[in-house]
Amino acid sequence: MDNQVLQAMPRIGDKAPDFKALTTTGPMTFSEFNKGSWVIMFSHPADFTPVCTTELSAFAMDKKFYQERNTKLIGLSIDSIHSHLAWVNNVREKTDVYMDFPIIADLDMKVAHLYGMLHPGESETAAVRAVFVIDPKGVIRLILYYPLNIGRNMEEIKRILIALQTADEKKVALPVNWKPGDKAIVPPPKTLVEMDERIANTEYEKVDFYLSKKAI
Repeated sequence: MDNQVLQAMPRIGDKAPDFKALTTTGPMTFSEFNKGSWVIMFSHPADFTPVCTTELSAFAMDKKFYQERNTKLIGLSIDSIHSHLAWVNNVREKTDVYMDFPIIADLDMKVAHLYGMLHPGESETAAVRAVFVIDPKGVIRLILYYPLNIGRNMEEIKRILIALQTADEKKVALPVNWKPGDKAIVPPPKTLVEMDERIANTEYEKVDFYLSKKAI
């Protein structure tokens, strides 16, 4: 059974499973929400909990960053819509941070199961801290899982988004710890002719013919 569950979990490169759900901004069909935009979908264990409050507040405070990169945010937990609304309002009253992106009310755990957000070793009824980055074509490009007791690194999530968009636009790969302004990896040659051209190229920073970098 465990192997069957694991095989059913979405993977990088899969089409993001479609669903309909009730959210804090109204009913949603995910494929419509995703159309033409990047999406970062993230789950949290429960409303009115301290780590989750810090995380979703951080997403909300970075709203402009995501808007500038054609990226929509969507949260999820196995709580009711009434709990979500009360929590959003409480956070706004206490901190002046407004979590106005949609948060899915997943009481029946349908979406959590669909996206593999429930890990029985952690909890049978609370979603782990999953992050799915989905491109405008509806393809899952990255998946992160954090345990219940460790908050996400928001700077890394933002770096991931910039890196994915940059790699797509420039048709390059990106090296370890890449950040904007760093050089990119040039795809390795696939023929002897391409190898000789690479060796002769004086514009690239070359470690060897298979590992070369260029400014982007």
